[in-house]
Amino acid sequence: MSFDLTDLRLFLHIVDSGSITKGAEHAHLALASASARIRNMEDLLEVPLLMRGRRGVTPTEAGLALMHHGRIVLDQWERMLGDLGEYASGLKGHIRMLCNTVSLSECLPELLTTYLAEHPKVSIDLTERLSTEIMQDIVDGKADLAVMARSVDVGELETFPFRKLSFVLATPPDHPLALRSSVAFSEVLKHDFVGLAEGSPLQRFLESHAARLGREMNFRVRLRDFQAVGHMVEKGVGLAIMPDTAVKRCSETMDLHVVPITDPWVTRDLVLCVRRFDDLPVHVRELVETLRP
Repeated sequence: MSFDLTDLRLFLHIVDSGSITKGAEHAHLALASASARIRNMEDLLEVPLLMRGRRGVTPTEAGLALMHHGRIVLDQWERMLGDLGEYASGLKGHIRMLCNTVSLSECLPELLTTYLAEHPKVSIDLTERLSTEIMQDIVDGKADLAVMARSVDVGELETFPFRKLSFVLATPPDHPLALRSSVAFSEVLKHDFVGLAEGSPLQRFLESHAARLGREMNFRVRLRDFQAVGHMVEKGVGLAIMPDTAVKRCSETMDLHVVPITDPWVTRDLVLCVRRFDDLPVHVRELVETLRP
């Protein structure tokens, strides 16, 4: 098959605009040239890609498949050009990494500091996402490596153990729940909370569990990090559900009480996830080995 990136871009412009004429304009091609390119693609594939009508064009089933794969190809092409540009400036490796809130705040900073200090010509693009959203980006090749909860079905992706963390309830010392030996999440929901900023993957995770109970979490204030959350809890502003490691760190300088939560989802087994370890560049495999316990 002999169609190229220009053909793919043209086809996507046509699908997005619903018009061969407008697609040709976006691709900076003459209409006759654009039409010829589309016909050539259909001849090579031996299948129609567009359904032509009075109001424009729409993709056929084959066209939808080409649209899906074409976007992936062009995205990877742009990423490759970006990576090669970094090589030209002296960088020798770039890692696209996804992680959930807990691993970003509690586990990764120290580990990544060690790795980057030992690999001065490698950069890491680190993005925070929900565990349930991470897997598809690994499958699509949009990320090289991820840290996510083991509870997510990863299919044929490869995983390696990372860390185990638990969520606990943090209360001020004089709160009625402070003396409880444990508490169910449903009992906590009648109280006010201090949480992370709106849109935080961790907050979305907690709110989803509240929604399953037909309830909502009432946040009096949302902050950027667990240290600030701990200060608010200590002053009695509200309760907080935090990783046990974060509460332990805050308790070194704050008067907080920790109450275990009985719900099974509070214990999180975190794993490292990749498409295929043996296919990773050397510097990415070295990062995986650094992160493994």
